Amino acid sequence: MEQMTSCNTSSLSVYTPNTSNPWNAQKVSHVYRRLGYGATKTQIDAALTQTPSAFIDNLVDAAIAVAPTPAPSWANMSYNDFMNAGLDPDEQIQNAHYEWRLNAFDNLLDHGLKGRMTLFWSNHFVTELDAYYCSSYLYEYYNILQTHALGNFEQFVRDIGLSNAMLVYLNGYQNQSYNNDENSINENYARELYELFTLGLNNGYTQQDIVETSKALTGWNHATGFCENITFNSVSFYSGNKTIFNQTDNFDYQGVITNLFAQRSTEIANFICEKLYKYFVSPTVNNTVVSAMAATFVTDFNIANVLRILFKSEHFFDETVFGTQIKSPYDLSHNFLKTIGITITTEYKEGIFYLNGIAGQDIFQPVDVAGWQGDHDWINSSTLTGRWQTIEYLVWFMWNNNQELLRNFAIESSGNSNDPYVVAKSMIDRFVPKELHSITDYDIATDVFKHDVPQNYYDDGYWDLTWGSVPYQVVLLLLHLIKMPEFQLK
Repeated sequence: MEQMTSCNTSSLSVYTPNTSNPWNAQKVSHVYRRLGYGATKTQIDAALTQTPSAFIDNLVDAAIAVAPTPAPSWANMSYNDFMNAGLDPDEQIQNAHYEWRLNAFDNLLDHGLKGRMTLFWSNHFVTELDAYYCSSYLYEYYNILQTHALGNFEQFVRDIGLSNAMLVYLNGYQNQSYNNDENSINENYARELYELFTLGLNNGYTQQDIVETSKALTGWNHATGFCENITFNSVSFYSGNKTIFNQTDNFDYQGVITNLFAQRSTEIANFICEKLYKYFVSPTVNNTVVSAMAATFVTDFNIANVLRILFKSEHFFDETVFGTQIKSPYDLSHNFLKTIGITITTEYKEGIFYLNGIAGQDIFQPVDVAGWQGDHDWINSSTLTGRWQTIEYLVWFMWNNNQELLRNFAIESSGNSNDPYVVAKSMIDRFVPKELHSITDYDIATDVFKHDVPQNYYDDGYWDLTWGSVPYQVVLLLLHLIKMPEFQLK
């Protein structure tokens, strides 16, 4: 496939507003849409009182300050622990998984960049819950994601590889070598460590490096029962010299990671920065910008530091970036929730789980070891109707539970205008990354919003947002909006 060239030629120089490139609500919304899942009008107005750089610093600092979710009562309980407590282990584990999905759902809404980065890394250091199905493993895995989401990437790699979920998912617990026998060595984790987690496909490693690394990763296979912690067993460790990246030593797990970052730091930095770029900026990569990011990242592998540079840059705020990404199912649902300011019940959260799963994004259950590929993969003839249904589900929730929220959204967005075009346009613009393609698109939407109110009521200024019909008019506009192509973009 031919490599596309980025049309965004702006650099990583810090964005400084001027008369031709002002700091405005559209740019603030762009930040909130990409770093979190949208914002209320109050949050947008508050951001406009800050400089762009200060705003970014505040968002990143707030994310760093978010502590990992406190350990639940079942955090360290194995299958036998549940049984010994007189509980049904299968029922308890299933309930724990349900509880933690709700926790992850809320973290995406409430924790801004921290919530988004936790989900991002779950799609990088992929595991699938169905493959290990232990609540204690799930808690440990999620805790590591939260702990290192904006921290040191090298330490992140060290910790995630020894998590119980990862040891089971990528067969580390099966990787063993008694008496230095090579017949039971499993190469799975070694391969994915390089291919998916740090270097990228066929980038700086050989098959022999994988073989030798697999020997060094042996021994992590001791457990006393189902859902018990997996610990190191020296008896099943391949003890002897291994040659990895032309370095020879009696490498063990920690030695593998140290050697990897010592010998392939440049490759790691470029691979991770390209992935961050694609996620936060555009699927079409600007290699010059990625290389500049990597030059910073390689110095300390601090995730927050390289993200600050990207988020403050002219490149990130270049308007050619707006609307270049397709929203994931959770982008879609959570941006809608955050923008309008809806609080939904647990029952409706369950509905969102179900609908987003149909649309292709099931939390803790990516499609495979490579994760969700995103962007165009989110939309096809099957998932598109599911995406519409998710927002329809939320619109009718508001109609059935809080119609005044619909009215208030129109008032807040438009400044309480009585011009139906202004009201409709202001609401639409809250949800889309840039203005619709043409004035005609806004005119059509305005006609939908007007509903069956006689035209002369608008012409004479008799109609306003206090009318009893307004909540339903907003419903009609939202149902029209969600089927516009621009609504699917961020």
